[in-house]
Amino acid sequence: MNQPAVCYKHHRFSPQIIAHAVWLYYRFPLSLRLVEEMLLERGILVSYETIRRWGIKFGPDYARRLHRRQASQNDVWHLDEMVISISGKKHYLWRAVDHTGYVLDEIMQTRRNTKAARRLLMRLLKQQGLPPKRIITDKLRSYGAAKRQIMPHVEHRSHKGLNNRAENSHVPLRKREWSMQGFRSPGGLQRFVSIFSTLRNLFVPSNHNRTAFAIHLHRLKAMAEWKAVTGATA
Repeated sequence: MNQPAVCYKHHRFSPQIIAHAVWLYYRFPLSLRLVEEMLLERGILVSYETIRRWGIKFGPDYARRLHRRQASQNDVWHLDEMVISISGKKHYLWRAVDHTGYVLDEIMQTRRNTKAARRLLMRLLKQQGLPPKRIITDKLRSYGAAKRQIMPHVEHRSHKGLNNRAENSHVPLRKREWSMQGFRSPGGLQRFVSIFSTLRNLFVPSNHNRTAFAIHLHRLKAMAEWKAVTGATA
């Protein structure tokens, strides 16, 4: 069933400007003030605070509407967690990507234990609808304990060198964390990564067939889907 169009009622700026501002902020390592400056260069006078509110209001809605890759029984899940400091306290962003680098899920938690690993696996099963062919993790024992409880028949390979796919997927978020000078709250981090990774899934092609023509075609299709989802088709 088709979803109703994004509602821009009572907003002074057009859907094209709002969607473009949100796209710039979440797709590229730009601060809100830099996005403000880029829009000003085009003759669009809007404050960085307005852009921030647009991201909070429309970003999650855009992300929910974007097409998600269909799950397969041949999928391989790479699981890993990254430490993020918020207000001087350690938090753990548990992440899962498939063998192509597509981000499957991310969840911010305060613990690095079996309960946290189990929560990630349960979310993945619920969202994907079926277990993977294999999961690959580092040597953290919490993954093995959680896997035995949730999906005991799924193959599990635990080796630091095998999990480069997940570890490499942290890099774009680390760069963004640095450019933003850190995150202010756990809720803000969770909201940000849900939008940030969804846009990366859409616009960044998989590691297979990365010819110049294939990348160009992928980006054109991604931009067409983005404009259709956001209503910025004028």
